[in-house]
Amino acid sequence: MNQRKLGFWEIWNMSFGFLGIQFGFELQNSNVSRIFETLGANKDEIPILWIAAPLTGLLVQPIIGYLSDRTWHPYWGRRRPYFFIGAVLASIALFIMPNSPALWIAGGMLWVLDASINISMEPFRAFVGDKLPSEQRTKGFAMQSFFIGTGSVIAASLPWVFTNWFGISNTAESGVIPDSVKWSFYVGGVAFLAAVLYTVFTTKEIPPHDMEEFNAERKKTSLAKAFAEPFTGILKMPKTMRQLAWVQFFTWFSLFAMWIYSTNAVTANIYDMKIDRPIFEKMQSDLSTSLADFKGSPEELKQLRNLTVDAADALQFQSGKSDVAISINLANHYSESPVMNDTEKAELNRVRAQYNDGADWLNICSSIRNGVAALFALLLPFIAKMTNRRKTHMICLIIGGLGLISLRFISDPMMIAVSMGLVGIAWASILSMPYAILAGNLPADRMGYFMGVFNFFIVIPQIVAATIFGYLVAHVFGGNTMSIITLGGCTMILAGLLSLKVRDED
Repeated sequence: MNQRKLGFWEIWNMSFGFLGIQFGFELQNSNVSRIFETLGANKDEIPILWIAAPLTGLLVQPIIGYLSDRTWHPYWGRRRPYFFIGAVLASIALFIMPNSPALWIAGGMLWVLDASINISMEPFRAFVGDKLPSEQRTKGFAMQSFFIGTGSVIAASLPWVFTNWFGISNTAESGVIPDSVKWSFYVGGVAFLAAVLYTVFTTKEIPPHDMEEFNAERKKTSLAKAFAEPFTGILKMPKTMRQLAWVQFFTWFSLFAMWIYSTNAVTANIYDMKIDRPIFEKMQSDLSTSLADFKGSPEELKQLRNLTVDAADALQFQSGKSDVAISINLANHYSESPVMNDTEKAELNRVRAQYNDGADWLNICSSIRNGVAALFALLLPFIAKMTNRRKTHMICLIIGGLGLISLRFISDPMMIAVSMGLVGIAWASILSMPYAILAGNLPADRMGYFMGVFNFFIVIPQIVAATIFGYLVAHVFGGNTMSIITLGGCTMILAGLLSLKVRDED
């Protein structure tokens, strides 16, 4: 490939699609746990439901990277067909997801949405390596981080904006996703498609240097190889990639902790989700009676048992206190129950409002996190030039880890914004520095392939996290999900320290 230095607007155009991709990614990360809880999932189930996201990444990204390396069309090029296909599928999924009538449908739609996002997102990483020479790659990935941050700011704030600016309700009857969340997903679907199409139609790709050799290699491509070969790439990684793998593992373990449990942790620990113990004991008594006399369907039995698990977790977490922090599932169920009198129902409706206010404010704080990331991304090339990329990444990850840990020690919801701002500094570096370091160590004709293999070390820690978090919450941390957030902060700091061991040479 004959790379040349590109001007500011050319780098802008080739990166702009990430603005839309991040609409989908942020809406998923900020709202899927909220959707699962609204549809009846308890906090032990949420990690298993979330496992769809890393599993689809594990399967889709290396395969798409492998195929995009071997794709060429005179008009569409190599990576842009995948940008377009993924954007169309993701936009459709964003319209369907918030209208899921049952938990299993929402879980299935997460698979579809995450797979579609991955189809668009993976080739964008290789796109920078394709088009930019080594000295511009930090700038290229930083521009992607800027658009990721900007898209996330807007997407994360949409539920709050629809409620506070347009008067659209952020609560709904039990088991129904609020309209503010639905409209946020609709806007995200349109924005995803529009931004990706902008990049598709304003950029051109560099054709293979030797078309005859490229076509000969492409003829060897088969569907079986597309599935098998990416997974053998883990044995062929360059040394720098192996070193970065450990950094990525602990980084994304901590991010997954934040995405899964931040809503539950913040609302349970910082917002007032507590009710008087006599009301809670009345719930417990009713649950015991309902289970003993149960005559409903298997699905209703599962929901009832989930409520029993939530009640047990709440009692474990708040043992010995005069009030108990309950889950949104318990509040939703009993706010319409004939067991409760009007005064008790009013108290439960207050708790429901606290949950949705907390979830909306956390979305705003996620916007702040991503706004900090967008702005800080513009500084990263200068910081890296003054120090180096390894030290820059280390400093940013340590700051982000301290931001997550600080959530444990605050009581004022306004301070969540400060904590998330610190995480935003880490997020800017996470989205650029590892890829800038890696791109110079990869062969140009296999950029997509190895970027896809590199994604294993984003999704494997998420699978590990999804497998163990439910057990840790229930059996180690006494039902307190804030302890998972603290653990995530510690692993992010560890990832920062491991950055110093990475070899950064083109």
